[in-house]
Amino acid sequence: MKRKSTAIILHFLIRAVLGMALIFFINNYILLEEDSWQVGMNLLSFLTSGSLGIPGVCMLYGIIIYQNIGLI
Repeated sequence: MKRKSTAIILHFLIRAVLGMALIFFINNYILLEEDSWQVGMNLLSFLTSGSLGIPGVCMLYGIIIYQNIGLI
């Protein structure tokens, strides 16, 4: 049982770190001029990318884009 919970925590941390690295890369190298479209690197982003992985990062950017085009 302990091995299973350790594996779950390890997979969460790997997804979270990779997700935060992806957010950092996109914010710094892809969205150079678009400051309003950058996702913040905070605890909520960490938890979202850790629990959902790459689709969670895409969801965060989708929410930002949706807010910036004036639909909310």
